[in-house]
Amino acid sequence: MSYLVPSEFVTKMVDAGEAKIFMATRDSLIRAYMAGAILALAAVFAISVNVQTGYPIIGAILFPVGFSMLYLLGFDLLTGVIVLTPLALIDKRPGVTIGRVLKNWGVVFTGNFLGALTVAVLMSIVFTYGFSTEPNKVGKVIASIGESRTLGYKEYGAAGMLTLFIRGMLCNWMVSTGVVGAMISTTVSGKVIAMWMPIMLFFAMAFEHSVVNMFLFPSGLIMGGNFSVMDYLIWNEIPTILGNLVGGLAFTGLTLYTTHIKTGPKRNLL
Repeated sequence: MSYLVPSEFVTKMVDAGEAKIFMATRDSLIRAYMAGAILALAAVFAISVNVQTGYPIIGAILFPVGFSMLYLLGFDLLTGVIVLTPLALIDKRPGVTIGRVLKNWGVVFTGNFLGALTVAVLMSIVFTYGFSTEPNKVGKVIASIGESRTLGYKEYGAAGMLTLFIRGMLCNWMVSTGVVGAMISTTVSGKVIAMWMPIMLFFAMAFEHSVVNMFLFPSGLIMGGNFSVMDYLIWNEIPTILGNLVGGLAFTGLTLYTTHIKTGPKRNLL
């Protein structure tokens, strides 16, 4: 049977969270680096398609190719790790502590950021012919995204911050559903289909993904976007990460764990 029932794949979620916590730091860093780099390339691909066709929905349909690649290869995104590892803590797995969970988050964040930053630099070279010309059309679009999704929120003050946080929550509700989707099936095609649907939705709705943003905003700054590093951190990255954490745990991790592992008492019909 190529499909796992919820009680089976939710147990796999807890097992995966435990395994990530005890993984060697070197392995966690390398896997996170590659995940950030591949997702960044997928973002470039989707934006390029949007510019070429004029239809953003086509880019959204194609963006999940990067997510599928990185999860099939066993690489790690912060958005998945912050949902899976707390479940091992909640399940009281031996040796799992808050300190070890936070350490894993820090390692994965660092790896994702370095991978995304590497692609940001490489693609900026491509878009500007080694910084000898103005950015091409795709490069200018990326720079404009950096401005609109930092200064655009800042313009509305607290309301903008709330909107940013909520978009981060909604994003990781869908992204973490994609992570779980990879565990539902035991076939490659089944995994890809299950991952594709929620990832396409988040990208089409322009929700805020902390790792995608690790590429978009440094890339925008490199290519002359009119915003600062502090604008990026305060008016995007930090609130996005917090929203990703709350949304992924509340809507995906804890709901599945609560109802499929720690289920309520069954009704007695006798």
